[in-house]
Amino acid sequence: MMRREWIRTGVMLAALAFSGLSTAQDDPGKTNMGRVSVTVYYATNGDPKAAGEGKKEVSKETEKRLRGEERLSFKNYRVLGQDVQPLLRSYESWAQPLKPSDEVLVRFEARSKPTPDEVALDLEFWLSRKKILKTDARLEGGKPLFVLGPEWRGGRLIIAVALASKEKPAS
Repeated sequence: MMRREWIRTGVMLAALAFSGLSTAQDDPGKTNMGRVSVTVYYATNGDPKAAGEGKKEVSKETEKRLRGEERLSFKNYRVLGQDVQPLLRSYESWAQPLKPSDEVLVRFEARSKPTPDEVALDLEFWLSRKKILKTDARLEGGKPLFVLGPEWRGGRLIIAVALASKEKPAS
């Protein structure tokens, strides 16, 4: 009688173990098709120290590109945060550029298979856990999409979404 219970338990455990193998196979929808970089900038015509101590200045190239757009033209720019996340084949991804805060989130999902030069995305911008913008976007390599965000500390937030290189940078 006791032996029969042990055999039954062993068979059930083996069945559970083997059923887990079939679900542990790679999901083709989670195939990494590229990487997306989300950067939050602080832009102001006033004192850039309002962004906080230790915030880096933007590169000259980025500053030139921002000033080239009338609505994005300010005297001072600072980088507040950046996040790079994988672009998955059939699943959405979330970028959290101001870690550990979730005040600014960007959700993105591929609409088509990306080429090395461009990708079509569904984009959603979330501020304070509220969706503020949903759009379809076509990102081209080396050309970020800039979104003028809300007023913040006497300036404005600017959110940039761009294709990132597939390789992770060396630490």
